Amino acid sequence: MRHFIGIDIGGTNIAVGIVAEDGSLVKKLSVPTGADRGQQELIDDMIASVRAVLELAGMTLSDIASVGIGVPGAVTPDGTVIRAVNLGWRHVPLADIMSNALGLPVYLGNDADCAALGEVVAGSGSNCNSALMITLGTGIGGGFIVGGKIFTGCTGQGTEPGHFTFLYGGELCGCGRRGCFETYASATALIRQTRQAMEKNPDSKMWALVDNDLDKVNGKTPFDAAKLEDGTARAVIAQYIDYLGQGIASLVNSFRPELVIMGGGICNQGDYLMIPLNESIRKYCYAPDELTPPPAVRATLGNDAGIIGAGALQMSMEKS
Repeated sequence: MRHFIGIDIGGTNIAVGIVAEDGSLVKKLSVPTGADRGQQELIDDMIASVRAVLELAGMTLSDIASVGIGVPGAVTPDGTVIRAVNLGWRHVPLADIMSNALGLPVYLGNDADCAALGEVVAGSGSNCNSALMITLGTGIGGGFIVGGKIFTGCTGQGTEPGHFTFLYGGELCGCGRRGCFETYASATALIRQTRQAMEKNPDSKMWALVDNDLDKVNGKTPFDAAKLEDGTARAVIAQYIDYLGQGIASLVNSFRPELVIMGGGICNQGDYLMIPLNESIRKYCYAPDELTPPPAVRATLGNDAGIIGAGALQMSMEKS
C-alpha cells in the first residue's frame, strides 16, 4: 500500500500527516503557523514537520510516494502559490521548493478543495463520485469533487462557492463585491443577523445568553435561544436557513452533485440545522419532484479532512 504526506496550512496551525492509500490517517502532528513570519521560516517548519511525522511513524522519505499541500489561496496546476493573502505570499513556487528539499513529487491544492476531496476519499462522501462541500465559517469555503477529482476549472484555481451573486446590490462582501452568497449564509452573516434582530427586540432571551453584550454573540447564540422557545431567535434561524438553502439549491441546479457535505461549527447543531436545511434546499431546487435533490449531510472528518485530501492529491490526479 502506498503512503503520502498531506499538509494543511491553516491560519493557526500547519497540520502534517501520513495518509495511506485507503484514506486512513497513519500519524499526524501540528505546529503553529506563525503567518506573520518570513516565507522561508514557515517553509522550513513544514519540511521539519514532514521529517518529524515520519520519525513518529517509524518511516522514512523512501516510504512516501508524494507530498500534497492544501494552501489557503489560489494555486496553479504546476505548483505555484499565486496568492495566499493570510500568509502574505504571492507567486511562490512552493511545489518546486518542497520537492527540492524532500526529493519527492509535490502537489498543491486549495485548502477548501482539499477538505472536500478528503471527505469524498474517507469521510461522509466516501460512497459517492461527485459532491459539493460547503464550509460555514468567517466566509463560505468549499469545493466540487467530480469523478473523484477536484473540479478546478480551465485555469486550475477551482471554484468559490461563497462568491456567486446571491442578491444584486446586496451586502458588501470582504471580496469587495456586493451580494455574495457568503454575506448572507456564512457564520459571520448569522452573527450579524442575530445582532440586528436583538437590537430590534430588546426582550429577546438572546440578550441574557450573552450578558447583554453584543460582542459575545456567536453562531450558537440564536440556536441556544431558539431551544428556549425565543421567537426572535427562531425567526433569525428560519431566515438564515432559508438563505442557506436557496444558495445551495442554486449550486445544485448548476452542478447536480450526488451529495452536499456541510462543514463548519454551525453544523454541530445537528438535526436542528440539517432537517430544515434539506427542506429548504428541496424548496428551491429546480423540479424537485422529478429531479430529486441530493441530500445534505454533515462532514465527518473535522480538521483531518484537509490533511487527508492533500495527501490524496496524487491519487485523484491519477484518475482518468
